Amino acid sequence: MTDIASLQTQLLADIAAANDPAAVETLRVAALGKQGSVSALLKTLGAMTPEQRQSEGRAIHDLREAVSAALAARKAELENAALDAQLAGERLDMSLPAPPRHEGSIHPVSQVMDELAEIFADLGFAVATGPEIEDDWHNFTALNIPETHPARAMHDTFYFDREDGEGRKMLLRTHTSPVQIRKMVADGAPVRIIAPGRTYRSDSDATHTPMFHQVEGLVIDRGIHMGHLKWTLETFLKAFFETDDIHLRLRPSYFPFTEPSAEVDAWYRVEKGRRVLGGSPDDGPQETNPGGWMELLGSGMVHPKVIAAAGLDPEEWQGFAFGCGIDRLAMLKYGIDDLRAFFDGDLRWLKHYGFSALDVPTLSGGVSSSGVGA
Repeated sequence: MTDIASLQTQLLADIAAANDPAAVETLRVAALGKQGSVSALLKTLGAMTPEQRQSEGRAIHDLREAVSAALAARKAELENAALDAQLAGERLDMSLPAPPRHEGSIHPVSQVMDELAEIFADLGFAVATGPEIEDDWHNFTALNIPETHPARAMHDTFYFDREDGEGRKMLLRTHTSPVQIRKMVADGAPVRIIAPGRTYRSDSDATHTPMFHQVEGLVIDRGIHMGHLKWTLETFLKAFFETDDIHLRLRPSYFPFTEPSAEVDAWYRVEKGRRVLGGSPDDGPQETNPGGWMELLGSGMVHPKVIAAAGLDPEEWQGFAFGCGIDRLAMLKYGIDDLRAFFDGDLRWLKHYGFSALDVPTLSGGVSSSGVGA
């Protein structure tokens, strides 16, 4: 008992004399660590008789409690003293100029969405939106993609383990085409809209992400034909890329919701190792004018079954539709080479590629007149 009291006196004196947190930690390990002096005493409890535990055991436990409390108190005391010294030594000179502030930037995807809205508003299009959690009928069936249609394999779909009130499967929309159906069902015809927004598919690499942005366009009216579609796309691309040097070709393709369907390619040239839209295949041989056709978007005349599914008469109403990735448009226009960087949240990337909040796209001033990195 005398040895325990002497050890407690010595330990408490050493703790009180510790002059920094590191010294306190050293004492804690020496006393309460696996090989510490107090821990060694605690290990002897198992070999004691019940009578010894009544006396010596209580004294050992009291020793541990006293040492633990002293260590915590001394550590807090030293930390408070260090903070007081730091605060006493710091001064704020109010006459100095304010430090530079980090200003927010507009994300390239948001900028491109604003550019699209500005361009198509000038063509008489309205912006339409719809839910990102969709039902199977709007996302597939109404777009001429029934349950057994092989085109469903083209969409790596995120399904929910539940149904809506009508027994339809719920999912994250794989495209913004359901907005077209909802718009036609709600408002009838004529229709002239673009539908930008987030879409979801189970895919991820340098050019694909599970969530991406897409814009689709829809025109429903009387007497609509493929000539209207091509003129609209040419006008849009010339305004978006801010050049009249745009050459398009429409390649026959297949989409279940359009017939006929066409992939839209644009001619590009290579400048400083980067693809830039412009030029034509008639500019000269590849050796002196390197370039080629680049696929930009899908399009076609709206399938009569889609028009009928929306409650309209396909004998009276015709239309065209087109769609493309907003992220890809931003990459192509602003020279961004990896789609995954759009979603990393890296402020350095946004500082380089982002736009000032005052860079509002206008056709008169140029949809991207301030440029990247403003």
